[in-house]
Amino acid sequence: MTAERHLHALWPHIHLLTVIAQTGSFTQAAQRLQLSKAAVSQRVAELERAVGLTLVQRTTRSVRLSDAGQRLVDESAEAFARIAHSLTGVRDLAGQPRGLVRLTAPVALGRQQVAPTLEAFFRRHPQVRVDLELSDRLVNLAQEGFDLAVRHTSAPPDNHVAWKLCDSRTLLVATAGYLRRRGVPQHPSELTAHDCLAYLRTGPATWRFEQRERARGAREPERVGVAVQGPLRANNSELLRDAVLAGLGIAQVPDFSAAAALRAGRLREVLPGWRPVGFFGDAIHAIRPWSPTAPRAVQVLVEHLREALSAGF
Repeated sequence: MTAERHLHALWPHIHLLTVIAQTGSFTQAAQRLQLSKAAVSQRVAELERAVGLTLVQRTTRSVRLSDAGQRLVDESAEAFARIAHSLTGVRDLAGQPRGLVRLTAPVALGRQQVAPTLEAFFRRHPQVRVDLELSDRLVNLAQEGFDLAVRHTSAPPDNHVAWKLCDSRTLLVATAGYLRRRGVPQHPSELTAHDCLAYLRTGPATWRFEQRERARGAREPERVGVAVQGPLRANNSELLRDAVLAGLGIAQVPDFSAAAALRAGRLREVLPGWRPVGFFGDAIHAIRPWSPTAPRAVQVLVEHLREALSAGF
């Protein structure tokens, strides 16, 4: 084999090294490239033999690139990105969006608002496939190979591309039955006497509020922070909403979790003159890792979600 032909044979190996750099894991790199873990190890070994240097340093707990491996990745990553961009552009010339979109979303938002829209999306774009992973952890899109995330946030990361899909707001809710038993709070400070079902985070739960209209003569709206407690904390807004519906207490939930129950009269908004702040985001965004352009399949999915969610909740 000539030196040139041998170099061409190593291109997939070099691309594999860039994926290992992104994921920090042989297992995740194998999953991303649909290879076996043994094939990943073999290709790394072949590449190291070809260059005569150690490129990947492995321990039982971690995988990281050597200085030589990092240099090879740094100098080749842009070329692979251009190839991917060119391939996407050529594929999109076919006109009909096609291909796989790996999408992640929070559990409640994904179940209630994203998944129900997909049937209409697939009717419109039958050659696009979607892998939807629901998780409440903050997924690293580039590292884990996701094309797109739907996130409930006020500040999308500035090193990603973000499209605003719709506005969202946080609501304080309870059932009429609970409020009859325990009384209707007129000021956030009165929440200390109530069973408050908080989103699960470390440390004591503090709810913060801002008055929607400032009092006459006041320069700014009143702001209040209240330390709350109750029988249940959870890390899922659907679960908190259902606990409120069962009469366990008062909770802050995003509007997309509470809207249907509010319309049906099963929930009531508490302290409507006050706005919960600093907790759930004030908008729903679609976010993707930065690149000059997005594949057509990603673009049409974002357009679909924006259209589906534009009416609000």
